[in-house]
Amino acid sequence: MSNEAYEKRPESARLFLKRSKLGLYNEEQRAKDESEMQERQQEEKILADDILVGSRCEVLVAGQPTKRGTVMFVGQTEFKPGYWVGLKYDEPLGKHDGSVNGKKYFECQHKYGAFVKPQSVTVGDYPEEDYGLNDEI
Repeated sequence: MSNEAYEKRPESARLFLKRSKLGLYNEEQRAKDESEMQERQQEEKILADDILVGSRCEVLVAGQPTKRGTVMFVGQTEFKPGYWVGLKYDEPLGKHDGSVNGKKYFECQHKYGAFVKPQSVTVGDYPEEDYGLNDEI
């Protein structure tokens, strides 16, 4: 059914949403959501500005073990809105090699790279730990 034909129907879910000012048709809620998103992005930008490429860091993401690594990228990406920190972990706990959807943001070994939000990153003097991953048996 075409959009024009659907719009002409006397009773439809879209018409109900418009009359009730729900979902996409609730301008007040949309404005509030947009304002909150802009506020979050501003907070992320402030946090991201304090993170320098090449810095050692510790990453704490809810539900995951604490990880250490090196900051390889800070900024906005094409794969998701907002500010992101690209990391090269000390051990293979990442998801990729610094590329997402065919775009290379930084270089590292496969499974050592990841992107996290700036609020999950703590920059500091976190020396690289030796996990014995390169030792031969």
